[in-house]
Amino acid sequence: MTQRVLTTESGAPVADNQNSATAGAGGPILLQDGHLLEKLARFNRERIPERVVHARGSGAYGYFEVTDDVTGFTRADFLSEVGRRTETFIRFSTVADSLGGADAVRDPRGFALKFYTNEGNYDLVGNNTPVFFIKDPIKFPDFIHSQKRDPFTGRQEPDNVWDFWANSPEATHQITWLMGDRGIPASYRHMHGFGSHTYQWTNAAGEAFFVKYHFKTNQGVRSLSADQAAEIVGKDANSHQTDLLQAIERGVNPSWTLHVQVMPAAEAADYRFNPFDVTKVWPHADYPLQRVGRLVLDRNPDNVFAEVEQAAFSPNNFVPGIGPSPDKMLQGRLFAYADAHRYRLGVNHTQLPVNAPRTAVVDNYGRDGLHATRNGARHDKNYEPNSYAGPAQTDAAYSAPLPVQGWTGTHEAPAHAKDDDFFQAGELYRLMSDDEKGRLIANIAGGLSQVTRDDVIEKNLAHFHAADAEYGKRVEEAVRALRED
Repeated sequence: MTQRVLTTESGAPVADNQNSATAGAGGPILLQDGHLLEKLARFNRERIPERVVHARGSGAYGYFEVTDDVTGFTRADFLSEVGRRTETFIRFSTVADSLGGADAVRDPRGFALKFYTNEGNYDLVGNNTPVFFIKDPIKFPDFIHSQKRDPFTGRQEPDNVWDFWANSPEATHQITWLMGDRGIPASYRHMHGFGSHTYQWTNAAGEAFFVKYHFKTNQGVRSLSADQAAEIVGKDANSHQTDLLQAIERGVNPSWTLHVQVMPAAEAADYRFNPFDVTKVWPHADYPLQRVGRLVLDRNPDNVFAEVEQAAFSPNNFVPGIGPSPDKMLQGRLFAYADAHRYRLGVNHTQLPVNAPRTAVVDNYGRDGLHATRNGARHDKNYEPNSYAGPAQTDAAYSAPLPVQGWTGTHEAPAHAKDDDFFQAGELYRLMSDDEKGRLIANIAGGLSQVTRDDVIEKNLAHFHAADAEYGKRVEEAVRALRED
């Protein structure tokens, strides 16, 4: 059979569909990568009007209070003083299902926070897992296509789900999280939240640090078995929404304690694995958790559509003292999230009440467009530079510059000593109790045994064997037993 050639929308052949173009092997992604931008932009426009991913969500208002001094690491004003409080809005969500899906399903949970700071809104877009399935954004549309409904059968297909994972070995770590005991949280209140990506903090002296965010639930972690979840879905498909709404209405305000891991920027290049790979965690023994503050949710939205569905989060909404890292998935999301909101909600979605800054002043030369409500003061000019006292740039960068090197083009990430797709998945498996391992094996085998192609099953089994010999052996035996029934 002749091999079909992958092409762009204009019919040009695609040279590399696995790696985005970067400025050198470890540098940030380039705007000139037309294939990447075309894939992400087209993907964002595949659904009308609900979100392509994270469609089903719940939200609440609250505040973030600083409890510990972190000014040695960042000059962000909202983190500058112990006791400082900043209003927040959070949106929890499932990832794969549509707006009409159920809450209590095996799926990662979105954990998106908007801080209404004095220097503008800061958005932190994460999940309830510290890692993700893939490490390059050029694979994201394909990944989600594999998890969504098949275009022919109209349903989610195990063949598609496991086929993509079979050909994406870096997903093994996240699969181990997802299929484990924490794959179905009992509620949004009873799960941790993570920034997942690596971000940059910069202090007043201009020193740069790379950080990872960990929001630890103060309610304790509670999860559901597959049987418990099925029973709950049958009674209340909106179980997570119901729980969050009723808890806050009763005055039982959920809270999380924020910790960060901090890595001096100079240590990143020689770390034993790529610290910007979102499929990996930083061991706490290397970079211990340092407490920052607490997040408290104390008010429900008055209108779910106006505030939860129209809430727009973008990881490129930074404030001075916080910026991006070379994390390739993060770099792709800096474009994709804001572009998705411009499509779903319009170019002026930032003027909607839930998205508008609370205390910061918005003053720029953006004009007109659908639903424009802010068009500058009377007689203001709509261009810059001008001679009429319009707003001017500060010349003060939010964060330290990221170094770039090498030739432009598609590159695999620079190799580190422990860059391995399976090592951390094996470590996670070995941390589990015997009961936890048993449930993990059963969850994986239940899905993988439904796959019709033997080669796809064998590829997935090889990943589990590579992570841990016992892990692979037990999954293989469980899959075989289910297929022989």
